[in-house]
Amino acid sequence: MDGSNPRDVFRIPGYLAFWSAYTVSGFGTYISTLALQVLVLDSLRGTATDVGLLNAARWLPYLFFGLLAGALVDRRPRKPVLVGTDLARGILLLAIPVLYAVGRLNLVVLIVFVAFFGVFSLFGDAASQSFLPRIVGRRDLLAAHARADQSDAVAQTSGPLVAGGLVTLLGAPFAVLADAVSYLFSALAISRVRVVEPREASGSSLRGLRAEIAEGLRWVYRHRVLAPMAVGSHVWFLANSMLGTVFVSFVLLELRLSPFELGITLAAAGVAGLLGSSFSTRFGMRWGAGRAVIICNFLMSVGWAIIAVVPTGNGQKWLVILLLAAGQAVYGLALGLSNANEMGYRQAVTPDHLQGRMNTTIRSANRAMIVVGAPAGGLLAVSIGYQPTLWIGIAGFAAAALLLAASPFRSARHGDAVQGRRQ
Repeated sequence: MDGSNPRDVFRIPGYLAFWSAYTVSGFGTYISTLALQVLVLDSLRGTATDVGLLNAARWLPYLFFGLLAGALVDRRPRKPVLVGTDLARGILLLAIPVLYAVGRLNLVVLIVFVAFFGVFSLFGDAASQSFLPRIVGRRDLLAAHARADQSDAVAQTSGPLVAGGLVTLLGAPFAVLADAVSYLFSALAISRVRVVEPREASGSSLRGLRAEIAEGLRWVYRHRVLAPMAVGSHVWFLANSMLGTVFVSFVLLELRLSPFELGITLAAAGVAGLLGSSFSTRFGMRWGAGRAVIICNFLMSVGWAIIAVVPTGNGQKWLVILLLAAGQAVYGLALGLSNANEMGYRQAVTPDHLQGRMNTTIRSANRAMIVVGAPAGGLLAVSIGYQPTLWIGIAGFAAAALLLAASPFRSARHGDAVQGRRQ
């Protein structure tokens, strides 16, 4: 198999609406991610530790309810879940600037809101990742994810820049409104997707739920290739959550750049990510899904190493921004090359009735790593410094790459995946 053409997936009925929803909500997410962190550091006078707690709250529901959500999503049509959770997230985000305007927003309230946002995101993400294989065929999954990654890279490029501008112009609390509108648009777009979904006989009954959860766990962690891939992604998310938490605080507090200048450095990752996602299909078919992901993990370590050696003295600001942008660009390029290959492979080898459980089993453990890594990164940054903490995260990326390179995942290829053969 030579892989489908990414240009052709837009002809698949329903994919354009799905892609539009993903693209617009993704754009909003990049804005609110930056805006909320600036809100904590600036408007609420928080620290890097507080940013870590906020990031952890976003993913805490995955730790407690992730496996349950996957089993429940596999039992029901996924489109209504997507629409409902998008609407709920939009309403929650709308409430943040309102509470700030009336003087009722503080760090505790914000963390609670973000935690509830995480609950709806848990079910929405489980439904979204399981819904796509019902729109496109298995042989088109790599191309479909590549197209989504391209739009995500564009959002990653422009989102931080727009976020930095909105935060500077309107203030961080009101910049969140952009993400609220994006989720309302996403709900409307998904509601227009026409797809026939099977209705499972188990319905909403809790009987047999434990056995269904166990089936999902066995599928992931007893699979010869999915198991090491999942463990490697857990290590990656632990390191990435530390690095992501430390980076924003490092730039704003240690290097004393503005939110807009921070947005410039983050936008570099989006530009490079667009380039990477444009070649991800050919890259994966040439090297195989396993080798593609391994190479990219090593490349990400290089990108963050560039960031870790940025001078913190009173050097020229343009040089600091250039080095930060270069590091983010290498990271974004590798991320753009790898994501479609990892997602396309794991969805292609998984039967439809296990898609929700497979996705949430892996994602729940990944988000548990964020719950641990984000506050740990903040605490380490405060106690031992930003740059030593960056090196710890870089070591995590290298460890994930080495783990995958020593496992059967290194031989994973998309041709095997499309055949649906259990390996």
